[in-house]
Amino acid sequence: MSNLTKTEIKKERRFFLNTILKTGLVAWVASVIYPIARFLVPPKTAELNVNNIDLGLVAEFPKNSSKIVRFGRKPIIVIRKESGDFKALEATCTHLDCNVQFKKETEQIWCACHNGLYDIEGKNISGPPPKPLAQFKVDILREKIIVSKMDLS
Repeated sequence: MSNLTKTEIKKERRFFLNTILKTGLVAWVASVIYPIARFLVPPKTAELNVNNIDLGLVAEFPKNSSKIVRFGRKPIIVIRKESGDFKALEATCTHLDCNVQFKKETEQIWCACHNGLYDIEGKNISGPPPKPLAQFKVDILREKIIVSKMDLS
């Protein structure tokens, strides 16, 4: 046998087992914390730079109706009024970013979260919304509906 005593062998075995257990514990803690940290810290995404979108033909959009579409990462609501004119507004309430919807009967835009109301032009008229909805420009080119950002100049 070797020159090690039984006590020394037990100490080496205990040291080896403690090292294995500590390494396993550290690995387990890391495997639990890493997914939680990845969930809590959102990934970095590039901002989409969308200037306009094509919604299709005017004939496909009935009067007194609305449609929610994506404008980059934001939803917008496009409304065709009873007169046939179009209006495009941001589709998230200015109160808590809930999606809004068009009510045909009253020709108003309604937020179901806290019963906020906007008129057809996007102006807040009742409820908790603190400011009007952002507006977008609507152009009709060769019977196609084109929605673009408003010029700030």
